[in-house]
Amino acid sequence: MAPRPLKAVLTAAAAAAFSLTAVPAQAADPDPLVWTELSKTYGATGVYAYEPYAVADGFTPTACAPGSGYRYVNEENVGQTDPEKPAALLYEDGPYGRRLVAVEWVAKAESGSAAPVMFGQTFQKPVDLPDTDSSYTLRAWLYKTNPSGLFNPTHPDVTCSADQDSDPDLMPVLDLGLDL
Repeated sequence: MAPRPLKAVLTAAAAAAFSLTAVPAQAADPDPLVWTELSKTYGATGVYAYEPYAVADGFTPTACAPGSGYRYVNEENVGQTDPEKPAALLYEDGPYGRRLVAVEWVAKAESGSAAPVMFGQTFQKPVDLPDTDSSYTLRAWLYKTNPSGLFNPTHPDVTCSADQDSDPDLMPVLDLGLDL
């Protein structure tokens, strides 16, 4: 093998090995090869750890649901099974605003259609979601370890704040009595 292609292959193999070392441990870990595909999801969604970037990219926030958090849905990604294009991002309230905890893929359940499969996981049974018809869903708790498992539909530690309608990202404006 020529030196350049060999160097490229070795570089790609090293990058894949390093990306797998950054993956958090989960209960009932899936097949290790799944992490190779999930690394694409990390790469595509990591920027959304800063919640305003999700809104700027077309993800629309919805109300909070206990066990799921706040769903930010991008209608353009509904129906896709591309690891890099989840239909929803899930956030929870944190001390400094909303914190990304999971990603979700949504496929509309049409009459007679089988549930899609991704990462070796069959999407969960059809559910009625706000702003979409009956849909199959698959969640991956990539940003908050779920003791119930990486692909479990809910997380026991994700709760909603008492005042769901308030936006924790907006801090009260202080009146310093200055005329500007």
